[in-house]
Amino acid sequence: MQPFERFKKANTEDNLWIYILTLGRNVEIPNENIRRLIFEGFEFLPGKILTPRVLYRLEREGYIRRERFQCKRAYKTTEKGIAELDKMKLFCKELLEKI
Repeated sequence: MQPFERFKKANTEDNLWIYILTLGRNVEIPNENIRRLIFEGFEFLPGKILTPRVLYRLEREGYIRRERFQCKRAYKTTEKGIAELDKMKLFCKELLEKI
């Protein structure tokens, strides 16, 4: 695997939580639309098995909460999740300045 391909995978598929937290920051994201919304917004399609696993872990640790959107299961990012996103943004900004 080329260095760029490895970097891209590490920053997309291997960090799926970032994209889920970002999508749920301002609106509820219906469970059935998460993969499609990630593909449309971030141009990669996460795995069918990985997505529910990440959702479960995020919910269990309090970064997202389960809600209802049009009578369907949906998720919304919590304050704890938003704080993690803010830390990630600061880290990325500092890293980009170094490289």
